[in-house]
Amino acid sequence: MIFGHISCDYPFPLPHILQKGLDFLRNTDFSQYQPGKIPLDGDIMFAEVIDTTTRNINDSKPEIHEKYLDIHYLVFGTEYIGVVPDLGENKVFETMMPKRDITFYENVSHETFIEMFPGSYVVLFPQDVHRPCSCKNTETAIRKVVVKIAVSSIQ
Repeated sequence: MIFGHISCDYPFPLPHILQKGLDFLRNTDFSQYQPGKIPLDGDIMFAEVIDTTTRNINDSKPEIHEKYLDIHYLVFGTEYIGVVPDLGENKVFETMMPKRDITFYENVSHETFIEMFPGSYVVLFPQDVHRPCSCKNTETAIRKVVVKIAVSSIQ
């Protein structure tokens, strides 16, 4: 996992495709987009603009992906994203692998929540179980963008 703010440069080089995804987020005015998928590089990289409302932690399931890593970027609102390394001990609630590249877990132990604020992003790798779109107390309308990058493209 990598947590940062889009206004800050990274102090060392990132893989080219990851930098390309962050540059897209840094240089795009998402007020000009409707919710939905944005093609960037075929099946290698694409983005999804999401307008939603955060929900209570107990109303969502933690998830993982195998084929793609995620960059979650918050455009507006406040969101909490739960994160914990996948140690292979979590009970599967539902899997949609490989077709939708997602597995949901019943619950996870040792989950840490990151407070997302406008301009913040988190890069989540396949070993990072995550619970996006959560709130601490009050449900909030948010706009976020999730960039999906094929793990096979990381060099």
